[in-house]
Amino acid sequence: MRRLSVRRSPIHGKGVFALCSLAAGERIIEYKGEVTSWRRAARRIERGSEYGHTFVFGLSDGRVIDGSVGGNSARWLNHACKANCEAVEIDGRVFIEAAVDIQVGEELFISYGLSVEDPQDEETRRQYVCRCGSPACRGTMLAAADEARG
Repeated sequence: MRRLSVRRSPIHGKGVFALCSLAAGERIIEYKGEVTSWRRAARRIERGSEYGHTFVFGLSDGRVIDGSVGGNSARWLNHACKANCEAVEIDGRVFIEAAVDIQVGEELFISYGLSVEDPQDEETRRQYVCRCGSPACRGTMLAAADEARG
C-alpha cells in the first residue's frame, strides 16, 4: 500500500503528502540519492539546479546525498520551521520519521537547517526565505544559531 504521494504544495513547488495516518516515531521513508562529495554536488547545482530547490542532504561524515541523482519522493519534502518529521542518520543513510502523529492528507515537512559558507547577507537570506506560514516561522530555511553549532 502506498503511504505517500507527491503533488503540488501550497508552500513551494511539489510536496510529500500522507495517504494514510502516520504515528509519531514511525519511520516513513529513506532519503535516497547518490552519496557523493559536497564539492561534486555543488558543481551540479552550479550547472543548472532548479532555482529554489535543495536536493542535497548533508551527512555527518562530510559527504552528501544528492537526491537529484537517483533520488526518490523524499527529495520533495518541504521545509517548515515547526516540522512534523525529522531526519535520522543511521550508518550513512538518512531516514525520515514522523515527529508527531500525521493525518491523511497532511503535507510532510522537515526543518532544513541549512548552513552556508558565505556570510548571511541580504541576497543569501532572500534565496533561503521560508514560506511555511507557521506562527513559529523564523523566516528562513537557514539553520538557527544553535542548530549551526550542532
